[in-house]
Order: sequence, then structure tokens, then C-alpha cells
Amino acid sequence: MLQFTDKRFIPQHDLTIGVEFGSRTINIDSNQVKLQIWDTAGQEKFRSITRSYYRGAAGALLVYDITRRETFEHLSTWLEDCLKYSNGNIVITVIGNKCDLEGNRQVTREEGEEFARKYNLLFLETSAKTAENVDEAFIHTAKDIYGKQERGELDLSSAKQ
Repeated sequence: MLQFTDKRFIPQHDLTIGVEFGSRTINIDSNQVKLQIWDTAGQEKFRSITRSYYRGAAGALLVYDITRRETFEHLSTWLEDCLKYSNGNIVITVIGNKCDLEGNRQVTREEGEEFARKYNLLFLETSAKTAENVDEAFIHTAKDIYGKQERGELDLSSAKQ
């Protein structure tokens, strides 16, 4: 999130405890759109906190670490919670992070793509360190949300302010 909102990377960034917040305004179809982003913890002990943030969300990026298979194995649980506790029409993107660490890869790109395809989700690999595809992940998700809203498929009036 910091790479997208603040254009910075913290090498020894600790795991998220609870929730962190950031925002950034982007341009979609000549309209200024403010993205409000909550970075929620992926660990089981924070699951009840994380669930409450799905309620008003229009989109979710489910991020796993390509160098840690156990994070990929949590995707199904995160997706289940996201679908169960969101508005039901949420835009979900699956992100394989740390693609700059190819030599330490434990999850293949094909596995990530297959998971996303199975559930009809967007998929990208990113690197928070090098910023590769970070903007694209958020912007692509935001454009999908914007399109759904324009088509009347998504009501953002109840979204968190």
C-alpha cells in the first residue's frame, strides 16, 4: 500500500497489525477518483477485525507473498471472508507480491493465475520494492469498480467514508 499511496518502500516493514489506512486520488475517464485503502492483517488472530472492513468495501486486493507458500494457501480463506462479509458485488484482484525475488519463488505465476481464473478474479504479480505493477494493480481494480458503478452494478452510497 505504501508504494501506491506514498511512493515509498520500507525494506524491513513489519507485518500489518490490525489495519493501516492510506489514500490516493487517481484519474479515471477524466474524473478524479479518491481511493481510500485499508491494509488489513492477514494473520488468523486479526481475522475478526479484517472481516468488518469488507462490509463497506467496493474492492479488495488479496495479496500473497510468492516466496511464502503458506500465504498463497490462505487465499481461499481470505476470498471466502471477502465474499461472505462484503456487499456481494465487490471487485477482487489477486496479487502475487515480491516478484523481484524470483530466485526465492515458492508459488508459480501459473498457480496464481489458475486460482484467479477459477474464481473469475483479476490477477497480477507485483513488487512493492521495485514498484513493478503496483500502480497497475490498484488502478485496474479501481477502473473495474468505476465501470460497475457506472453500469449500476455497484452502489457505493454505503461505502465507508
